[in-house]
Amino acid sequence: MIQPADRLRSARLVCATALASLVMHGTASAYGARARATATPASDAASAAATASSPEGAKAPAWRQYTFSWKFLDESSLAPRGGSTTGTSVQPVTRPTAEWQALQAPGLSKFERDRRAILAMAGAYRASFDFIEVAGFQAGFKPDKPYQSWGTEKVYVLEDKGTSIVLQHLLVMTMVGEDGKVEGPFVVKHWRQDWHHEPKDQLVYRGHNTWERVAVPVAQRRGQWRQTVYQVDDSPRYSGVATWEHLGNYSAWGDTDGWRPLPRREFSVRDDYQVLIGNNRHIITPTGWVHEQANLKVKLNAQGRVLAKDPVVARELGFNRYERIEGYDWAAGDRYLQATEPVWSEVRRQWDLLIARPGLLRLKGAPDKDSLFVPLYEYAGSFDEPGTKLPTRAEIRLHVEKAVRDYLAPASRP
Repeated sequence: MIQPADRLRSARLVCATALASLVMHGTASAYGARARATATPASDAASAAATASSPEGAKAPAWRQYTFSWKFLDESSLAPRGGSTTGTSVQPVTRPTAEWQALQAPGLSKFERDRRAILAMAGAYRASFDFIEVAGFQAGFKPDKPYQSWGTEKVYVLEDKGTSIVLQHLLVMTMVGEDGKVEGPFVVKHWRQDWHHEPKDQLVYRGHNTWERVAVPVAQRRGQWRQTVYQVDDSPRYSGVATWEHLGNYSAWGDTDGWRPLPRREFSVRDDYQVLIGNNRHIITPTGWVHEQANLKVKLNAQGRVLAKDPVVARELGFNRYERIEGYDWAAGDRYLQATEPVWSEVRRQWDLLIARPGLLRLKGAPDKDSLFVPLYEYAGSFDEPGTKLPTRAEIRLHVEKAVRDYLAPASRP
């Protein structure tokens, strides 16, 4: 059994859990003076203060951010919210990558080009997350503050079996304090995306922490790829089925509208709607990829149905950019992934077993909002502590099985 943690170890676990809470689904940190300077300032004074707090502030150019916005509303009420910490500087990749060149190779089959597009999303990135409400549908509507955040993120290929590919996102962040002292690295297991060719079924969100596995019609399977997105603790989030489109130097995958739970950037600040109904598109670029989202913010009744009258609160657009970087130290993330593999592989297996069961999958709460993820996060984190006496595979299986089943609502428990 794992031995009791000492004070330092306990502090690190608490820190990791708190950081996971902050960065889940997008609330990450800024990544250096150059990146920080590009954030849209609420005012010139705020911009100057942000620049001055950076170790390279005196040399940072005065960037201006151009974007579509609410031109005729008071700017101060729409100052962006999101991550506010500063990270160390990074070095962007400016030349087309080997992954991009492999994707452009002539004579590939459609299937192989699809695979190379998916695999091109793996790698080392600085990531930016931007969301803005673009239209409202309620009387007296006022747009919420735009969301902007940042992070340094590495995407690992956990599995490649030809017709199925598993990509795991991991945040590895180094912070610069107001005193100029560098802290970190802080490692946080982020989201996961699984890709499956010509799927027979998909997992559909039904609202109120409930999911259902539904069949994909036979006529709609040929050449299609299913993307399933999972939370930081490998609990389900949403899925979509679509085909990859290749047009010369353009490769993209985009699904149709589907339901998804509220992400942390939303449920942490509002409770006036219960589900996002939207789609997402992945586009590969010569030096990374972008993730577009278009969502409706929709109200549900207690039974999980869309309200009969005035259900839509707003429409938002999201744009997440993954830009490749080089020279960044990912060693802490690599070590965490290897050390915690016995835990997270078993967690994935347990969720797969629950998802494969017939009927609805109901959780007793939201994995992130209701902090259901914390026990698994702390357990996995303990495996990355030097000198820890590790349990056997059988002990891990029993511990994880209990932890995952504790997520379930009483009606869904075996």
